[in-house]
Amino acid sequence: MSSITFPNQPAVHSASSQHEDMYYSSNGFDSSSSFQMNPLSSHPPRTPKTSIVSSSSTTYQASTYGGNDEKSDHVEVDEDDLDEEEERVKAAEKRVLKEDVWKEMILTSNGRDKAFKLIQYSIKVYLLFHGSIARNRVLRRPKGIQLDLVKRLSDTASGLSFTRKCLLLFNWLHPLSAIRAQQATPFASESSSKSSPKPQTLLHAALYAPPPVLLELLNAVADDLSTLSLLGLFGKKFGDRAGKFSDWCWFLSTLVGLVENGVERQMITSLQAEVEGRMYNESMANGASAKSKPKVSKIDEKELSRLQRQDYWLQVTRAKLAMDLIFVSYDIFDLKRGRNSVKAFAGLTSAILSSAKLYDKHKNTLIKSILSS
Repeated sequence: MSSITFPNQPAVHSASSQHEDMYYSSNGFDSSSSFQMNPLSSHPPRTPKTSIVSSSSTTYQASTYGGNDEKSDHVEVDEDDLDEEEERVKAAEKRVLKEDVWKEMILTSNGRDKAFKLIQYSIKVYLLFHGSIARNRVLRRPKGIQLDLVKRLSDTASGLSFTRKCLLLFNWLHPLSAIRAQQATPFASESSSKSSPKPQTLLHAALYAPPPVLLELLNAVADDLSTLSLLGLFGKKFGDRAGKFSDWCWFLSTLVGLVENGVERQMITSLQAEVEGRMYNESMANGASAKSKPKVSKIDEKELSRLQRQDYWLQVTRAKLAMDLIFVSYDIFDLKRGRNSVKAFAGLTSAILSSAKLYDKHKNTLIKSILSS
């Protein structure tokens, strides 16, 4: 039995995720503290307030979907702070009302677009069932009333579609700002060959932009031209061509999004397997019971929960992209079989999934504002 003294070390914090940020506070070790180490244990016994986690035991990601990993030799975590922060998050979630989240969503053009999309495709799905019931003569209403109801609902869905197109005007500003930011940063090859490289032109920066950003820019510009054609600024033939080009950009960007989603899910799955392996090894090495779990296991449980949450939203994103791919394929390839039914259900499913993602984003924003206040 020998006495071991640990020197004072700085605290290391884990990085936050895209959907949910976890804040961990930690205390430094007292350089004068010492304890007796059990030679039969693979890890030294832990003090009531702090614990030491080796870099091989816990690894935190710097970002939600890929990015630079921040690794450290030792991580200090206070279990009391973890429990206190978890209770604060739960209390903040109870204070966030659904009405407040929807209010924050409606304040943005993207939130209004999702709300109108839900209404629009709900009406279209209802009209499908209404037509089926009317054909089977189950609906006991005069024929004039039925036609008037169908006409008014069809006009409402068409009006919501046009309103959504107007809400999405000038969406090309976001990818353009990303390209302009890239334009201000010279390439490594140019900076290495010249001491003071010339600034890039916008066209040069656009050609070297990532494919998803470039597709988003082209899609937004073509969609705006199609909308301006509906407003009467351009001719109908020009608007139809712009709309067709916009659909092709949407189709290609959806395929790229599905590929990126698959890569991100593989990364998250490998990280989950790594955390689960650490938890298993820790439980076997320490013989932890349900009443006394090592602090590193509690940290790994939180990390695993965070990764599972990320994987859940990645699956939601994949389903939404699949619905978009089905929807736009009918327009690009001019498919006829089951066109109205498939497009109505695909549009409604996409609207529900995208609204759920946006709802979760605004909810987490409100929770963070409550925690920081």
